[in-house]
Amino acid sequence: METTVGMGERKRTEATVLAHVTGSREEALAELERRARSHTPAHPLSPRRRRLLRQDDGFLLVVDGAWQSYVTRFTVAELLEDSAAPARPEDPRAELPPGPALAEPSPPPVERDEDGVPVRPSWLGRDDLR
Repeated sequence: METTVGMGERKRTEATVLAHVTGSREEALAELERRARSHTPAHPLSPRRRRLLRQDDGFLLVVDGAWQSYVTRFTVAELLEDSAAPARPEDPRAELPPGPALAEPSPPPVERDEDGVPVRPSWLGRDDLR
């Protein structure tokens, strides 16, 4: 969306990405039209006339105020590059979920007496308990 901001000699255009639509161009245009129809620009403060026009790649909203007209352009565009997007792996196999993890070898069975208490305490023979 490109819209007029400021007033008088300080009017300028600012651009904003409204949304990312995954789907066909027609679906993106339908979503864009919905947003264009419901958009209320900050200027003019006292709108007198509002016109929404369709173009090949989007819509043009012209709002006339008491003294000046303000324009908002809604455009469908394909994202080609985004420097803030997470890096995608080059190898398509890298996108596959990891396979089953290899099981850790199980510790040797512990000899227990009839009450379930280990016959040999686990601390017996450890060198790190001095």
